[in-house]
Amino acid sequence: MDCSSESSTDSYLDDFGDIIIASLVTEYQQSFISKTPCRNSKLTGRMYTLEFLLGNETTCYDNFRMKKTVFLNFCETLRDVGNLRDGKKVSLQEAVAMFLIIVCHNLRHRLVADRFQHSLHTISKWFRIVLRAVCKLGTTIIRPRNQTTTHPYIMGNPKYFPYFKNCIGAIDGTHVSAWAPATKQTAFRGRKVLITQNVLAVCDFDMLFTFVYSGWEGTANDARVFLDALTPENNFPKPEGDQFYLVDSGFPNVSGYLAPFRRQRYHMRDFRDGVRPQRKQELFNYRHSSLRNIIERCFGVLKARFPILKLMPNYPVRRQRLIPIACCTVHNFIRMQYARDNLFDQYAQEDLIMDAQGLQVDQQGVNVDANQAAEMAHVRETIADQMWENFNRS
Repeated sequence: MDCSSESSTDSYLDDFGDIIIASLVTEYQQSFISKTPCRNSKLTGRMYTLEFLLGNETTCYDNFRMKKTVFLNFCETLRDVGNLRDGKKVSLQEAVAMFLIIVCHNLRHRLVADRFQHSLHTISKWFRIVLRAVCKLGTTIIRPRNQTTTHPYIMGNPKYFPYFKNCIGAIDGTHVSAWAPATKQTAFRGRKVLITQNVLAVCDFDMLFTFVYSGWEGTANDARVFLDALTPENNFPKPEGDQFYLVDSGFPNVSGYLAPFRRQRYHMRDFRDGVRPQRKQELFNYRHSSLRNIIERCFGVLKARFPILKLMPNYPVRRQRLIPIACCTVHNFIRMQYARDNLFDQYAQEDLIMDAQGLQVDQQGVNVDANQAAEMAHVRETIADQMWENFNRS
């Protein structure tokens, strides 16, 4: 081999090695020695939160979807019930503010990190911590209340009293957005080909959720989710004695759960423009639908307040299951602290026509007790006869 050629090759390798070493040194210097801070705003997360709490009431509500006093009470309740504490870098109020910004505006963690001047790791860590604390609070405030007497909402309305005097609430399922890996997306695709989870909820006539059961795939029908929720380990608040819940035609009409007449007009939109019921079944269905509309309005408030339920980020499935429960917990807390909240006022109209997205009428594969079904069918007929007789007299 020519010595000059060999010398040229060695020189080239030495130069190339020097370039690599210089590049590595420069990269190390930029990353660890003369590193430019990524988040260097003077408005820290603590100051950002404080600015809302000391500023205009409307601005606070627009960002946290609750009044200042409700926000402060929520933080203190999480401190007491959820065992939530200040961190070294993040205060309790700041952590709750980050959580509410994410669920109420569906902002990605990267944007929240820039807004609160924290790392992505810190945002994700505190989101999980607050989520668990809120769900723990949910075990104390998502529960039945005052079910020993007829609710004033029913007693004060001749459309409902005395026919539904033993009614203690309404049950329905709703589809909320979900994220699933490609291998599992088929099971989570609901009726509208969207990836969803089916969430079963029970509410009373104060627009408070009394039971929430989440995690079922979007392809599961309401009746299947309902029967699974009734298993003892889920602590479903079952009706006692003559009490019953209102359910739609997607649920079995069995003892304690009153469904409408099938193959008859039912939804509120079917009776708009003053269309009168033509038979007792239609009259029963109209009033049943009007009263059961309370659960649809609860879902309306819930999804309007928490857009994360309409477009779920790619959280792990276990965390996605907790998010609807946490949202229902915040919903209940706001209702209990300040009943005249703006969103509740918007959905307060009794005959507000809602889009029943959770409606499922397929009960294939669902077995019900024949005696219980016959018993509840008799209750329904008795109410319909009494209602129709009084309706014709008026």
